[in-house]
Amino acid sequence: MKWIGVYLIGFVVLLGGILAALWKLGILQTVEPAWIAIGVAIVLGVGIMLAVSQSGRKESIEIDRK
Repeated sequence: MKWIGVYLIGFVVLLGGILAALWKLGILQTVEPAWIAIGVAIVLGVGIMLAVSQSGRKESIEIDRK
């Protein structure tokens, strides 16, 4: 599995833990479900952007043809 996949799995687990803690504290019960979905989409988007930006150096390979 590539590092980007491991990063995204960890990020989703972190997000799930944060959402579970906010639900247990009763904070999410006062927020409309649409805003919760919008917030989750934004946070996942940021996580994907961070994972891609940290995925390593991109190089092009040149092949000499004779």
